[in-house]
Amino acid sequence: MTVEIRSLGLGDEDILHNIAPGVFDNQVDESLSAEFLADPRHHLAIAIESDLVVGFASALHYVHPDKPSELWINEVGVAPTHQRQGIGKKLLQKLLKIAHSLGCHEAWVLTERSNPVAMRLYESVGGTEAPDDVVMFNFQLKEESTS
Repeated sequence: MTVEIRSLGLGDEDILHNIAPGVFDNQVDESLSAEFLADPRHHLAIAIESDLVVGFASALHYVHPDKPSELWINEVGVAPTHQRQGIGKKLLQKLLKIAHSLGCHEAWVLTERSNPVAMRLYESVGGTEAPDDVVMFNFQLKEESTS
């Protein structure tokens, strides 16, 4: 079977109704996916095989008052049945092409040093490790339900 790599936009919400297990962390929410796809700064590249989404990569194009625009790559996910076939690499390449077409000067992604699969993936598409150790802080804005 052939895997097609494409980007989704407004009106493509139905494509996210048929997703292989293990692609996303959670069940896709229709209202959230509609909101995501309606926002022109959000980008979602998918890998699709026979109408089944087997991989994705998401990113955000952002601008700042004193810096050139950038693309932040948020997440990459590939179904366990389709891993180690170059799909993650193709998804990232699709996002990088989008970033280039938007005039972004840089794209970046964060991962844990303890995730060697992600480290190899990002290096395989030309990513270079930042020279400094990066520290990420999380801010919990909403209490998680305990039920």
